[in-house]
Amino acid sequence: MSKSSSKKPKQSQPAVPLSPVDALFSKYSENYQTQSQKTIHWVCVVVIIFSLLGISWAAPFPHLEFLKNYNGFFNWSSFLIAALIYYYYRLMPTLSFVMFVVLFVFAYGITKMADWQNAGGPPLLIVSAVLFIAAAVLQFSSLRLKGRTTSFGDWLKFMIISPLWVLHFVFRKKAN
Repeated sequence: MSKSSSKKPKQSQPAVPLSPVDALFSKYSENYQTQSQKTIHWVCVVVIIFSLLGISWAAPFPHLEFLKNYNGFFNWSSFLIAALIYYYYRLMPTLSFVMFVVLFVFAYGITKMADWQNAGGPPLLIVSAVLFIAAAVLQFSSLRLKGRTTSFGDWLKFMIISPLWVLHFVFRKKAN
């Protein structure tokens, strides 16, 4: 009996289905293959999320009588943060807590920018809009320069999960 006939054929193992967040990350990672793309993206994600909070913070919020003395503590960013944390919690509960801390730090920075505006500095809305446009153009153009194209709709969908994608890499590197 020859050696080749005594070997058992390799059995293929069934594919493990990806979780919804892993499937999103896998599709998202297709757009960021090189280290330069990832670096540009990581910087732009931070600036884009920060500027979106600034824009929503600066948008006029109605005075709601039932809030009484707490009217100054609620604005459109409150709802944006709550929606993001809920969505992140549904995708990755562990990282949603980290993202909550990150958003808290961003909100603190936004309050300091609002204080600066009140002291005669530049308007928060303008600064946030300029930051958003600059970071979005840089990120979107980095994809085009590398020959990758993505629709604006996909880009927006991926922007929502991109902070988790970045944190996922950070914590994965820390674990190794």
